[in-house]
Order: sequence, then C-alpha cells, then structure tokens
Amino acid sequence: MRLLIRHDRAIRAWLRASLPSMNDVDEVMQEVSVVAWRKFDQLDDPENFQRWVSVIARYEILMYRRKKARDRFVLGKEVEQLIAEEGQEELKLREQQLGALEHCVQKLPESKRELVMEVYSSGQPMHEVAKQLGKSDAALYKSISRVRQSLLECVKRSLAEGAAS
Repeated sequence: MRLLIRHDRAIRAWLRASLPSMNDVDEVMQEVSVVAWRKFDQLDDPENFQRWVSVIARYEILMYRRKKARDRFVLGKEVEQLIAEEGQEELKLREQQLGALEHCVQKLPESKRELVMEVYSSGQPMHEVAKQLGKSDAALYKSISRVRQSLLECVKRSLAEGAAS
C-alpha cells in the first residue's frame, strides 16, 4: 500500500498522458490498484515497483479502451502499443515536471498558494470560487492567470536547472 501511495502521482501522470479525461484516469487507477494489490506477491523487488505497476497500468489502459470501444472510435492495437510505449518513456519527464510544480507551488506566498488550492482542489466551477472569495469572475481569472504564469516560469527554471546539473 505504501508503494502504491508513494508512486500514485507518477502512475496517474502516465495514465493522464494515455487517457482522454480525468474520469478515465480515476477509473483505470482504481483497477490498477486492485490488480496491484491482488498480484503484490508476484513483485520480486520493491525497488522495481514503479516499473512493475506500469506494466499493470498499460494492460489496464488497453482493457479499458477495449471496453470503451463500443462507445466510440478506438485506435488500432499497433497505435495503442506505440502510445503506451511513448507514455512509458515520458513517465520520468512527467515525474520531473510534477516535482518541479510541487516545489514551485510550495514557494508561492501563502495567499497565492491557498488561491491555487481553492481553485484547483475544490472541484467547484471558477464562478463559485469567485463568489466564495468575494471577487468578480474576471478578477479571479486575472489573479489565477498571473499565478499560473508565475508557476510556469518557475517550473521551466527548475527543469532547466535540473538539466544543467
């Protein structure tokens, strides 16, 4: 359970790169968790957990897409395989990006950090958050836009510094 929690963010980032919506990510992540729990005794080395669970995630993505095939157009198996392989390759980059974003969010002044958390963690529409904060929609959009731009610049700097070292 600890390994799954420790690697949850990276697994979700990989799923997000492979699936069209957060609802799909949540659904597949739930299946990945169940399969990982059920097959945990097959894991030889906890140090390889991320690679092991990534294989599970890949199969769960493929099964989920097949299940959804009845609902809409689905890519061919070869294309799915290529996407899955690219997603695996991008996993490390996504982890670095998420780590840099987390670092940059923590560097924000408390008021801006709370604003970001309220807007992105509450699950409420922006106009509801604006109303709760006593701001106009336009004022909230402008504030959050500035914070996002600041975070983007910080993440780019952090990634560049990481690449340089």
